[in-house]
Amino acid sequence: MCMKVVTAVIALAQLPLYVRSFSLATSTSVSRISSSSYLSHHIMDSSTSHPFVRSFIPSGETSSSQRTIGGSTSALSARARGLEVSTGGATPTEGGMTLYLKAGPDGTSVGDCPFAQYVRMVLIEKGLEYRIRPCGSDDDKPTWLLDYYGGSIPALRHKAECYVESDVIAQYLDFFFQEPSLSSKKRIMTEAQEATSDFFPALAKYLKHTPDSDEADGELQANLEQALQNLEDRLTAEGRSGPFFVGNGELFTLIDCSMAPKLYHMLVGLEEFKQKAIDIPNKFPSLHTYMETVFARPSFVESTYPKETIIWGWSNARNK
Repeated sequence: MCMKVVTAVIALAQLPLYVRSFSLATSTSVSRISSSSYLSHHIMDSSTSHPFVRSFIPSGETSSSQRTIGGSTSALSARARGLEVSTGGATPTEGGMTLYLKAGPDGTSVGDCPFAQYVRMVLIEKGLEYRIRPCGSDDDKPTWLLDYYGGSIPALRHKAECYVESDVIAQYLDFFFQEPSLSSKKRIMTEAQEATSDFFPALAKYLKHTPDSDEADGELQANLEQALQNLEDRLTAEGRSGPFFVGNGELFTLIDCSMAPKLYHMLVGLEEFKQKAIDIPNKFPSLHTYMETVFARPSFVESTYPKETIIWGWSNARNK
């Protein structure tokens, strides 16, 4: 009995964290953990030790430790969320994917959300077919998305399940659709995540700030430049042989899919709102080369939107 417990714990430790956090209080074996029983009820929460997940149980549903995998309780939960009941097995299969995302200024085109573009890049890298549903307002969102997921977008509807928050969606896709892999060893991924995590918060604060030339603006610019220096240091670290952020730079990963849209926003925002206050090519040459590389990648080209859409989005944020 003890040996079985140890074996289960070892196997559990090898799974992605959003699957590992499934409660050991259940009697379910590791091999039976499935997306329909667990993953769709986990969303981002910065207060947790892991940046990706926390348990989210819609009103009227049972907790994951009470849910019967593949049983009638799970079927009732799906119906309660307004989703059709899955008739397939535990492992997700291709097809039936719809991505709900922010609409552009016309209310029907793809909007400027970098998190939605991140998800689209992952879908394209994986060669997965999907439909796009731009949402200009809550009126464009299905009732089940509003009632049970707070209307959060981007949201990926995959057959009988829904996943919200870009990191959760990306990890779900990379775990169940593994070719090509967009991940490396946990330690290596964590190192790259730590090096890149400060960038977008610093960028958002800087681009939102008005007026654009006061003392506070200068401090926010300095904070962004420090975050950019962290990226530059990562890309020029000893032992690197490739252009990407993880490990030695040879593997294109989820982190690159996440960073590319945010860096695109930075380029447009600096030019439009900050009079190119930061000279990226000269001050951060390795980062500039990285940007040229990822911006030329087919998944980025196919998922991108005009710079006018980015200007529209940040202009709204600056006027609030």
